[in-house]
Formats: sequence, C-alpha cells, structure tokens
Amino acid sequence: MAAHRSGPLKQQNKAHKGGRHRGRGSAQRDGKGRLALKILSKKVRKELSRVDQRHRANQLRKQKKEAVLAEKRQLGSKDGPIHQVLVVPLHERISLPEAFRLLQDTDTGTVHVNEWGSTHSFMLLCPRLKHRWFFTSARPGDLHTVLDMAKVADTIVFLLDPLEGWDSTGDYCLSCLFAQGLPTYTLAVQGVSGLPPRKQTDARKKLSKAVEKRFPDDKLLLLDTQQEAEMLLRQLANQKQRHLAFRDRRAYLFAHAADFVPSEENNLVGTLKISGYVRGQTLNVNSLLHIIGQGDFQMKQIDAPVDPFPLNPRVIKSQKDPGMAMEICAPDAVADMEEDLKVLMKADPDKQESLQTEVIPDPMEGEQTWPTEEELSEANDFLKKSSKVVKKVPKGTSNYQAEWILDEDGESGGEDEYDDMEHEDFIEEESQDEGSEKEEEEYETMTMGESVHDDLDDENVDDEAEEKMWEKYKQERLQEMFPDEVDTPRDVAARIRFQKYRGLKSFRTSPWDPKENLPQDYARIFQFQNFTNTRKRIFKEIEEKDVEGAEVGWYVTLHVSKVPVSVYEYFKQGAPLIAFSLLPHEQKMSVLNMVVSRHSGNTEPVKAKEELIFHCGFRRFRASPLFSQHTAADKHKFQRFLTADVALVVTVYGPITFPPASVLLFKQNSNGMHSLIATGSLLSVDPDRMVIKRVVLSGHPFRILTKMAVVRYMFFNREDVLWFKPVELRTKWGRRGHIKEPLGTHGHMKCSFDGKLKSQDTVLMNLYKRVFPKWTYDPCVPEPVPWMKSEISLAVPEVDME
Repeated sequence: MAAHRSGPLKQQNKAHKGGRHRGRGSAQRDGKGRLALKILSKKVRKELSRVDQRHRANQLRKQKKEAVLAEKRQLGSKDGPIHQVLVVPLHERISLPEAFRLLQDTDTGTVHVNEWGSTHSFMLLCPRLKHRWFFTSARPGDLHTVLDMAKVADTIVFLLDPLEGWDSTGDYCLSCLFAQGLPTYTLAVQGVSGLPPRKQTDARKKLSKAVEKRFPDDKLLLLDTQQEAEMLLRQLANQKQRHLAFRDRRAYLFAHAADFVPSEENNLVGTLKISGYVRGQTLNVNSLLHIIGQGDFQMKQIDAPVDPFPLNPRVIKSQKDPGMAMEICAPDAVADMEEDLKVLMKADPDKQESLQTEVIPDPMEGEQTWPTEEELSEANDFLKKSSKVVKKVPKGTSNYQAEWILDEDGESGGEDEYDDMEHEDFIEEESQDEGSEKEEEEYETMTMGESVHDDLDDENVDDEAEEKMWEKYKQERLQEMFPDEVDTPRDVAARIRFQKYRGLKSFRTSPWDPKENLPQDYARIFQFQNFTNTRKRIFKEIEEKDVEGAEVGWYVTLHVSKVPVSVYEYFKQGAPLIAFSLLPHEQKMSVLNMVVSRHSGNTEPVKAKEELIFHCGFRRFRASPLFSQHTAADKHKFQRFLTADVALVVTVYGPITFPPASVLLFKQNSNGMHSLIATGSLLSVDPDRMVIKRVVLSGHPFRILTKMAVVRYMFFNREDVLWFKPVELRTKWGRRGHIKEPLGTHGHMKCSFDGKLKSQDTVLMNLYKRVFPKWTYDPCVPEPVPWMKSEISLAVPEVDME
C-alpha cells in the first residue's frame, strides 16, 4: 500500500518562538551579577531618519566632488605643480616631431623648448586655459626610461597608428606599463587624415574594436590638425586623475635642471643640485632621497629659487626710467628679485635619517669562553661516575657488545624477536648469495627516473647560471616529470651529502623554529617586531602629521651630498633624473617577499638564484631570488623553476619598502636585452618566512612479503641505512612505512608498510632543509639594448645551443 504524500498546497504553520520574552529573574540569572552601565563609554550612534540619511549622503557626495575639482584645479595651476605629460608612440610609423609641432602652438601659449641628449621635452604655458604642461617623450624600445618616467608622469598620451594601433614593440611596452600601474592616460590617433576619405570611418571603427581589449570604454582623439591638438589639451586639463599608491605617500621630484659641485677632497664625489617641482607629499630635508637607479643619499639643504616657468608673467615699468621695463616672473616675486635664492631648510644632524643600511654584526656575539682546568676536571669526574653502570651479561661478552644490552627496566627481546631475527638472517644470506651473481644485472636494470643534476648545492649557483639553454629546458622537463627526485650519489655517503636535511612527520604540522641555524647574512638585516603595525602607524602619521618642508607645487633646489659624478654625467647624456623621498626605515636591508605570476609572452626557463632585475615600486635593482609556493602555512615549499601555471612568492635581500608596490621581473639576455618574465606585487617584509627545499630519494622493492619488503637502490652502504632509519617512508601509491634494519653491505634494507606493497610501486623518502637567498643586491642596473620589432616578435630569444 503506497504511503500518502502531502502536496504542494499543504498548510505550513509558523514555528513557536519560545524563549524570546524573558522574565526579570531569568535576565538577572543570565547576567550573573553584572550591572548595567550608568555612563556610556562610547558615543551614541543615533539612528537617522530617511531625510537625514539623504542629506548626509548628499553632503558626502558634494565633498568628494569638491575634492576632485580641487585636485584638477591645483594640477598645472600657478600655485600647483606643472602638469607632466609623457608622450609614448606605440608604432614605428608614428611621427613624434610632428605631434610635438602641433602641440607647440604659440597661439595657445608660451613654449619653452629643452633638449637633453636623446630626450626631447618642452614647457607649454597657456594663460587662457590657466594651465601649465610639461611634455616629455620616450620610445617604447627604451624600456627603463619609459617605466621611470611613467612613475612620475601625471598623464600618459599614447599615440596610435590608424591602421594597426600598435606594433609588437608597443604591445610589449603596454604590458610593462599595465603591470607597473598606469596613471591617467589618453589615446590619440595620428595619421587618419592621410587616409582616403572613404577609408577613414572604417579605420576608426576597426581601431576602436581593437583598442577595446586593452582600453575598455576609452575614446580615441585625433591629432592631425591644430584644432585637434587644442581639443587634446582641453581633455588633458579636465580629465580625472588616477592615483598610484606607492607615490601618493612619498614626495617625489622630476629634475628640470641639475648642477654638480665637486668636493675639495675628491673630484669624483660632490654635491648634486637638483631643481624641480615637489609632488606627492611635503618634502623634508631631514629625510633620505632615493635617486632611481643610483641609490640613497642625504640632503644638505633645500632652496626656493624663482619659478622659471610662471603662468602669468607681468611687466613692470621702472619709476626712474619709464621707458625701461622688466618682466617679473610672478605677480608677487618682487621680494625674490632682491634675493634670487631663498634657503627654506637646512638639515639638522640630530634629526636627519641615517644612511646605515646594514647591521654591523659583532663576531664575538654568542661566543663561549674556554673552560678553566677546574671545570674540565669536574666534568671528567662527572662522566666517570655516570658512565659506571653494573649490568648482567653472558660470559665472553665484550665491552662493545655490552653497551647494546638493555637492563631489566628497559625493553628486552622475546621469542618473537628471535624468530624475526632468524627470518631476517635467512633473507640476508639469500640476498648475499644472489647479490654476487646479479650485481651487474641489478645496476643495469635500474628503473629510477633521470633526475636533475645536483642543483641543490647552494655554492654552485654561479656555475649553473652558465649552463647552456638546452640543459635548462631538460632540467625543467625532468622537474615536471619527477618532482624533487634526485639520485643518491655513489662516490659520497648519503649521510654526508644530505647532512643538512631532516625528515618531517608532516610538512604542514611538524614544528620548525624560524630562528634556527640562520646564515651569517641574517646578522646584517633589520627585522620588525610587527611589520603590519609599523606600516599602519607610519601611514597614519603621513595623513595626520604636518611635516615641515617644501610644500607640494613649489619649485625647489635640493642639495644632495656625497653623490658620484657619474650621476650628473648620466643626466647630461639625456637620461631622466627622478628622486623619491624615503619613509622611515626604507633605507635598511631586510628580506622582501613578492607575489608574482609568469608573463605569458616569455617561455624561457628561469631557475632559482639566477640574477634578475627588479622594478619594485619606485626602486630598480638587481638580486638573486628564491621561488616558493604561495600558501597560508608557516612553511613554504621551494620551487626550482619559475612555473607558468600558478603564482609564486619571490624572496630576495633588498631595502625595506612598504606595500602596496608593483613588481616587475626582468632577465638580461646574452645579447644585452631585458625581457619581462613575471609581474606581481610586494607581499611583505618578513625574514621569518621559511622556504623549505625538499629532496626525494627513491628506491625499488626487491622482495615483497605482504607488508614487509626489501628495498634497494635508495642507499648503497649499510651506514646510510642506519643513519636515515628514523625517517618515514612513503610510496607513490599511497603506502607509508619505516625502515626496520639494513640487510647486507650494499644498501639493501628491510622495510615494513601499512599495507601490501605492489611490485610496480616506488618507495620514496622525503628530506627537507631551509634555504636562504643569496646576497647579490645591487642598486645600479645596466642600461639594456633597445628592443627592436623583429626581436620582440619572437616568443623566446635566440640561444646558441652548440
């Protein structure tokens, strides 16, 4: 008989809400004697009515709108910093001089042209629009120049080709700029008027579809006539500004002029005078200054010269000679004419930040004094007393054999143990008889996978960097097929080769002290007690504290002390000179951890501890990193290669930088070009982050007796088996076990497992050790060879395989 089932229209009654209304007695019992507050400790939050909520929302919206408008009005105004625009042509057919000719219109405003080597720039002052622009240019092939100038540019103008948009060089440049972080940008198309009238509309439509992938919801502006150039200027003046986090919390300056005064003692070092507009934050003379690509320096003083590019110059007639007139640089610059140079601040030695980057370790710290003769005699007497133990042993037992006999309180072997020993002796004798006959055959039929040549030696990284490219591809392929598996050496004992490694019961839960066996380089670095709290405190002080110094928008001259003359020569050759002020502790060395992902355009294998070029926030330096898995555990597995499928953490020695900061990794090829291999962001500054390297030793079952098996080829002598006996074993098919005892002298060992072993299975032993990066930090990065279109089109650079 079928059971009745209720239909969808069955009545549903509400559940009883018991316990909602309590009496006074139950409330007092739950309170457990606690009394109600008579005075509220926190401010009472009143619930606003709907009208008040709308009024508050309108006020907040109005405040945000006014803040955006104030920022627009300040940028490029007479009291604010000059609007710096970087012009980047993304195609080889783009004519940069033609674009500059259209923007340099004397009808629009006053033009001041300046040329430093290969870098062309000019200043455009437009009183009608109440705006000042400073236009600079950089070719996409000059990658470091583009990235450095994009760090300080307020707006980037990308010049596109009407037919193709951008070529391979421009596409590569866009990838680097997007990874670093784009400020406000504008798209301009040059050459549409040169096309036939019928093809102009189609070309613009096709270009708009192609641009949507990289620049969604952005309009294309034309740049072929004077009228279109003026529309572009209006767009630059009125568009909303995008912020980059790493530069909004620091003061930075783009050098418009520089001078070098050599010191009296050495002509190669002196005082560098940098002139430019202060941006970002207020610049304090006591803080340190970082010149991109050169290093950190101290400032002597800050001067306030006359602004060389005023927006509204005024002509004043002299009272003595009415026919004589002079042009005043600013409306209120009469006092500055009397004193051309005004000193704003001078450095205070007591408040000035130190240039100390490393801790000077004490070689005697932690040393133990040599014991006295009395302490040695007391220790010997104690050893003699403790070593005298009375035992009952059979007749004829030697002293060495007596040491292995346990007392009655300890564990003693029974009949089952003697049976096992007899069975094991039988297996040992049988294996020794067959070993002499099949020794050669056993070594020839070894089925262990080919392993990477010992790339675990920390001392041979420089030699491995010189290996041929085809060997790297082979090693990367073997690493994917047999993860972390290595061959046990035949000429060196395994207990010596892997003496720094240890076994772990569980990689995730087994304890590991982060302060254990630290290298000597860890005595040179700085470490925070709580990095997150320090970062929050410093950022809060920036927002709330009023810093004395040069305000944003002022034209100043910085006197930077003890600067090499090569920095000034580098500037005279046409390279941009960009300086950032450092936050507290940012000149000190520590361990940086960065999360990066492999760039899809580069497939060349990148091995750990290879020298790479880093763009970390506003810094550029060279270092040799470690790669590790990005997990939430306290131990992180070391990766030998930079994989392309998952995000990894890069660990290097470097100067402290407070995140957020973008990270770009470049590799210098043999032909001098720099190729982008990974992009990401700064994770933390934490020397206690443990990177653990794993080594897997493999062996094969020789004889299987249910849960017992004789394993060979993992070790090749009896002493190694006894040394690694406490380490747990596992198999590729999920069995776990341990070593019972060695058999014979050829490295065979008797092992027991938690289940029946298959003959096709492989026995593995995991060994672990903590690894540290190499100290190869270098703030000076060599200039790369400019990228060419034919070279960028190749996914992998050509490598000599001979």
